[in-house]
Amino acid sequence: MDNTEAKSINNRNSRIIRTSIIGIAANIFLSAFKAAVGFISRSVAIEMDALNNLSDAASSIITIVGTYLAGKEPDKDHPFGHGRAEYLSALLISMIVLYAGATALIESVKKIIDPVTPDYSPVTFVVVTTAVIVKLLLGSYVKKVGESVNSNSLKNSGADALMDAVISFSTLVAALIYVFFHISLEAYLGAVIALMIIKAGIDMVKETLSKILGESVDPELARDIKSTVISFPEVSGAYDLVLHNYGPDMFNGSLHIEVPDTLSAHELDKLIRDITMKVMEEHEVILTAIGVYSLNTSNQDAIRMRENVSRIALSKKYVRQIHGFYCDDERKNIRFDVVISFEAPDYHKVYDEVCEAVHEAYPEYSVSAAIDRDFSER
Repeated sequence: MDNTEAKSINNRNSRIIRTSIIGIAANIFLSAFKAAVGFISRSVAIEMDALNNLSDAASSIITIVGTYLAGKEPDKDHPFGHGRAEYLSALLISMIVLYAGATALIESVKKIIDPVTPDYSPVTFVVVTTAVIVKLLLGSYVKKVGESVNSNSLKNSGADALMDAVISFSTLVAALIYVFFHISLEAYLGAVIALMIIKAGIDMVKETLSKILGESVDPELARDIKSTVISFPEVSGAYDLVLHNYGPDMFNGSLHIEVPDTLSAHELDKLIRDITMKVMEEHEVILTAIGVYSLNTSNQDAIRMRENVSRIALSKKYVRQIHGFYCDDERKNIRFDVVISFEAPDYHKVYDEVCEAVHEAYPEYSVSAAIDRDFSER
């Protein structure tokens, strides 16, 4: 890691921590006032909203801890760094949100069974209105910072704060309905708020677990990396890109390049090194391995054969591409990779159909095909 990259990571972490501290201060302030007003006015909706603000403050604390752990330097036990600690902290935040939602739902159901008449005062309306304004400003700010630094924790916190603003506004509407029409919707609104919190928690858990399990490559990033690779004159194709995520914007990966079969070992070594450096500079992705497919350059029959084999393969349903084609006339062998979609119900059957069709077209050749997948497929 060079000094520029280290400074970029440190700047990102500083922004996340600074934004989280602002969130903690705002949420503690709102939680304290809402709890006091909810207790005085006997408003279960406001009390549940105060609990939600407190859980938001706890979430910001966990975000800070997760960011600190993720920023630790690689060591012999974790040679790819500690970036995935951010995902673990996001998972813990999700659990807190779920717990807060479940607690709020239980309390709201109790109030529905055993109603308590709310008692609103002008202070109630002032505090709730203030909460709506603060949450709108805080949510917009946190989400904007989260998007700029690609922090899932901040993006989720910002979205949650904006949802809180809607919830607080709903509480204000319910209070006005009671004041003017003497219809108490407090307990029911509290239940609705609790369900919204639970849904947000479930969504956060699913998103975080998806990242921990390993998601497909962002198609746009994959296209950009491949475009950089094939910008080298010697490279006629870039395939099999695999990226391993070790935290937000922290990728190690590998791919195959297709090059003329006339390149020397020295030329190939220089080309691979140049590609590795350029991809790192332009996309901040470390290519730990670059495999090579040789391309027939002098055999015109092999070039025509490649086009025909590609046509045969692509005529089969679920086949997305063939690449790495090479015709070895001396051994009478055709080799290539066939990319089969993840949507195929039986990819072995598709593979067999392709091999049989190619062998039928060229019975004098043996067919050595490999099943491949497009890891950027969405």
